[in-house]
This record gives sequence, C-alpha cells and structure tokens, in this order.
Amino acid sequence: MKKILLFICFISLNCTAQKTTVYCIGDSTMANKKDPDKNPEHGWAQVLQPFFKDNIVIENKAVNGRSTKSFINENRWDSICKKLKKGDYVLIEFGHNDEKIEDPDRYTNPHTSYRYNLIRFIKDTRDKGAFPIVLTSIARRNFNEKGVLVPTHGDYPLEARLVAKEYKVPFIDLEYHTELLEQSYGPENSKQLHLHFKAGENSYYKEDKKDDTHLSLKGATEIAQIVINQIKLLEDPSLHQLQKGIK
Repeated sequence: MKKILLFICFISLNCTAQKTTVYCIGDSTMANKKDPDKNPEHGWAQVLQPFFKDNIVIENKAVNGRSTKSFINENRWDSICKKLKKGDYVLIEFGHNDEKIEDPDRYTNPHTSYRYNLIRFIKDTRDKGAFPIVLTSIARRNFNEKGVLVPTHGDYPLEARLVAKEYKVPFIDLEYHTELLEQSYGPENSKQLHLHFKAGENSYYKEDKKDDTHLSLKGATEIAQIVINQIKLLEDPSLHQLQKGIK
C-alpha cells in the first residue's frame, strides 16, 4: 500500500513539474474582466488558455490602467518575479498607459523610462531562467474620414522593437498585425472588434458605448489567435516548449 501511495505521489509531482507557466503582463487590452459571461469587454490574454494544451498554464497578470511604471511601482512585477521558475515565459505588452502624459503616476518617456522598464522585465525574467517575449501594443480603431487607420502610440512601439532587437528577445509586432486586422474589417465592420453599442442594445451598458481601444470577445479572440500564430512562426530555441504546448 505504501508503495502505491509513493508511486501516486511521484506521478503527481512529476505532472506538476512538467507544467510551464506563461505570465502575461500589460494593461486593459490584455487583462481579465469581471463577469465574463455578462461583460462584453475581454482582454486578449483572457481568452488565451484554450489555445494551449494542459501542460501550459496561462497566468494573466495584466491589469486595467497600468503602465510599465505603475506596474513596477505597485510591486506587481516583484510579486511575479518571486514566482517565476526556470522554463516559464513572460509576455510583455505595455504602452497604452505609458502614453498618459497628464498622469505622473503612469507616464513614461518612451526613450528613457519606458525603454529601461522593458529592459528590467527582460533581465529579471532571464535571471530566473525564464523567457521573455516582447509585444508592441495593439492598434486602436482610429480611422480618419478617408478610411485611413491612423496610429496613436507614438514612439512606444518603436522603442519596444529596438529593445527586443538589442536584447535578442522573441518579438511580436502586435501593433502591425492588429493594424492589418482592423484594416481587413474596414472602418465600419471593425466596430465588431471593439465595444460599440447603442443604449439598451446590451444590458451591460445603460448608455451608448463607443470604445475603440478595448476589445469585444470577438476582437480578443482574433488577437489571441494572432499571438498564437506569431509564436508558431518565431524561430528561437527558447520558444520550443511553448510552441510544443500549442494545440
């Protein structure tokens, strides 16, 4: 009987050890939302788990309204670092709130503070034997009167690209791929990817809702699929375990 119990314990421990955790850090475009069965808004990392097998565990630590600065200053990053283990992954997508120049608690200069915060995430992750992946921010639905999608993120995506290249980090240009997504839907149909409701159309919103930044379930799922597709295409040995875990 003792041998059987020991064998069961060994198998249980072995199964636990085989699981790889993917930590997602970022802002509201990525974060889990309350009341997902009723709330039309979803973050793309909120719907990421179903794309993976059971050996990959998604820990979505993205939080609404956070920039690299506030995420660090609120000790959110330190709490993740304490849990990081060898072989884990960290998906890093910030920028929307780093742009908030009127808010000293969140704003970062893209070429100084934002850059060095990204570098900190990368170095801390690698120090734990885990693997960082840098992503640019998703595009906003910002079409002008001519139907041209106009960028809104300034130099933040550029700096993310430069940091990823300099530190040889796997990189997903999510701004570019979501621009293509928005353009494929067009100025009107792209509203489906976001939160556009007239008063009374959705019970969650009592008044008209016009939000071109945050995502509907459809938009979140489309972007999660883009992330998965890009992970599959990346040629980096550090991603082997993660790629194997995709369904």
